[in-house]
Amino acid sequence: MQTYYDPSDLKKFGEIGKDAPELADKFFDYYGSVFADGALSEREKTLIALAVAHAVQCPYCIDAYTVACLEKGSNLEEMTEALHVVTAIRGGASLVHGVQMRKVAEKLSL
Repeated sequence: MQTYYDPSDLKKFGEIGKDAPELADKFFDYYGSVFADGALSEREKTLIALAVAHAVQCPYCIDAYTVACLEKGSNLEEMTEALHVVTAIRGGASLVHGVQMRKVAEKLSL
């Protein structure tokens, strides 16, 4: 079955700068710097990236960071826990907007 998402497109990501190479170079330099060891290890940053990939629902990122997490020594239990962290934050963010809904509903109900 064909879908809009084609996993083989991920391998073409480096071509994204074809028409604006100087901007792509800046992005990829920045990207590389962000994921380098710092206060957080590359492994920790990759787990964060995997969680964020789920929050923004990017199938390419989910694939890429699943592989990267495994390559950097994370296991499925850690990766699943990271997914639950992002799910809790994402769910909480939705629920807290219920305060806005209640304020409007209460105001209109008066």
